[in-house]
Amino acid sequence: FQMFLSSSTYPEIHGYLHAKEQGKKSWKKLYFLLRRSGLYFSTKATSKEPRHLQFFCEFSNSDMYMSLTGKKISGAPTNYGFCFKPNKSGGTRDLKQLCADDEQSRTCWMTAIRLLKYGMQLYQNYMQPYQGRSGCSPLNITPMRSISENSLVAMDFSGHRSRIIENPTEALSVAVEEGLAWRRRGCLRLNSHGSPVAISNMGTSIHRSQSWFHHKISREEAQRLILQHGLVDGVFLVRDSQSNPKTFVLSLSHGLKIKHFQIVPLEDDGKLFYTLDDGHTRFTDLIQLVEFYQLNKGVLPCKLKHYCARIAL
Repeated sequence: FQMFLSSSTYPEIHGYLHAKEQGKKSWKKLYFLLRRSGLYFSTKATSKEPRHLQFFCEFSNSDMYMSLTGKKISGAPTNYGFCFKPNKSGGTRDLKQLCADDEQSRTCWMTAIRLLKYGMQLYQNYMQPYQGRSGCSPLNITPMRSISENSLVAMDFSGHRSRIIENPTEALSVAVEEGLAWRRRGCLRLNSHGSPVAISNMGTSIHRSQSWFHHKISREEAQRLILQHGLVDGVFLVRDSQSNPKTFVLSLSHGLKIKHFQIVPLEDDGKLFYTLDDGHTRFTDLIQLVEFYQLNKGVLPCKLKHYCARIAL
């Protein structure tokens, strides 16, 4: 519980679970890991390397249930079972069944997954009794919550009380203005050697230090890296374009396919912007572009959820 309350990211849970093999009556003990994009198991003992992780289940389109009769009906090794049932499926053949070795382990896994899936809703339910009361707010009780996709919301802190920006158009306008203000406040930044760098030069290279940026890798290499992470909706990376040296490419997994979107630099009134939709939505650098599409689907088939990390040698 202390880990859940003090964590600044999604709950990191890993350990052995028994999984029922699809279409079979047998169960297999595997090493599972909880990630933002879903549940994975290792194909090589307890290795956590992306190339050894195999996708098992994602949570956005599934509901989780505690199994009460798994040992009797499905032949589970223990009585501490739980399962994932797709929202659109009515049959039991699509169930992803798991069981833990003890009650404490099952509680740990189910709590972590529920925090990842419903964390924002739980927080809003907690705050709801205080809304509408003038001059009354839970100042003395501030719950810590996990930062998952559902908890990434646009906020306005300009007034006496903060508010969530519900209108996507307003949220985009605020994000762009905030990015420009940040750059105006820091006209000069320091490079890795400690010397000043003009902001105009910084915008073209600031993304190179990001883990999701893979420099000059090929289209085939990008697809291989994403396949290693599993074909989960929202797995992505950004790379230099091989066909056009001045552009970039966003490689994204969606619908069990890998799609590639060209990021085009656009110059307007002496300023350089980047865009995915022919200039309709513009960003001053690639970091701002990635952060926007992590919050908004926009022209993409889904939001950016889990990046393929670049391994530094």
